[in-house]
Amino acid sequence: MPRTALRRLTLTDFRSYDRAALALDGRPVFLFGPNGAGKTNLLEAISFLIPGRGLRNAAMAEVGRREPADAQGLAWAVAAELEGADGPVQLGTGLETPGAARRSVRIEGEPAQPGRLAELVRLVWLTPREDRLFLEAASERRRFFDRLVFAGEPGHAVQVGAYERAMRERMRLLAEAPADPAWLNALESRLAKAGAAVAMARARTLEALSTEIAARGERPFPQASLALSGDWEAMAAQGASAEEIEARLGAALAATRPRDAAAGRALTGPHRGDLLVGYVQKGRVAAESSTGEQKALILNLILAQASRLSRAKSQPNPILLLDEVAAHLDSFRRAALFDEIEALGLQAFLTGTDAALFATLTGRAQGFSIDAGRLTALDE
Repeated sequence: MPRTALRRLTLTDFRSYDRAALALDGRPVFLFGPNGAGKTNLLEAISFLIPGRGLRNAAMAEVGRREPADAQGLAWAVAAELEGADGPVQLGTGLETPGAARRSVRIEGEPAQPGRLAELVRLVWLTPREDRLFLEAASERRRFFDRLVFAGEPGHAVQVGAYERAMRERMRLLAEAPADPAWLNALESRLAKAGAAVAMARARTLEALSTEIAARGERPFPQASLALSGDWEAMAAQGASAEEIEARLGAALAATRPRDAAAGRALTGPHRGDLLVGYVQKGRVAAESSTGEQKALILNLILAQASRLSRAKSQPNPILLLDEVAAHLDSFRRAALFDEIEALGLQAFLTGTDAALFATLTGRAQGFSIDAGRLTALDE
């Protein structure tokens, strides 16, 4: 089956770029240059080729290029040629008018819903934001894990969005006294249905990832043990059906209305769980590991998901976006990362400040230097 890969990428008025174009041949890509040169901006542009707000979780109006004196960014565009199972596909997204809240999407020049992008492109990314993943609040780990789920099950993002919207509406209603019971019932029904779907998808991904990590065995990246602390994910892992979880969650939400109203937040549901990661070889939780070990554990999760998805026959294989990853690895693990990406046959985009970090990729990848938004291809 042909591998999914970007063959061309064009940015117009995107962040620090007035215009930039990359011609790509499907191999891994490394981008190097000083801090602030625009490396992460380029990865962010690629991240808009799937539904959502990109790897920075940015508002659409923030993304357009602007000068320091400008109150508002320009309209912006990201265009790409994607090589897929059925041949090349032209993709485009951006803001057609400055300040718009929603971006438009075009596939083969025709307007399309953003959700269509998930049928063509799968991305898995890792940024410096995850450097403190095991030390931050549980919400950051849930968000990270949900991205891994989304890479395999694009419908998961729709359910997470539906759950969060219904939860916000329910809390607004509970803040009003007295709340309308009929409307509360309707909201909690929506909340329970979406919450059950979220819990089921998380449990499926956790099981699949755990199996993949065990099969990979002891590699240069430490083996991770995975668990989800949420009650609803635990029900799914124990074999409960979506209908059973939905019914239990709906009853729990109805029973906790007074408590939730007093607390000002929902105290039960899939938004309360946590991703628990352990370092198998050393028998300790990830949070107690060194910074380098934590980064390696996260990479193990990313590579395990990429490896698993690369074998799926019913969906495009993933493209990896790895921002400033190489600098956090010793030379042995850095070489192992490059070797694994090449062995998986995946297109990956890696960034770093120093070309020397990617020395062993010479001839195996495309290299570009970036300085002040200007891209220069390396001669091989």
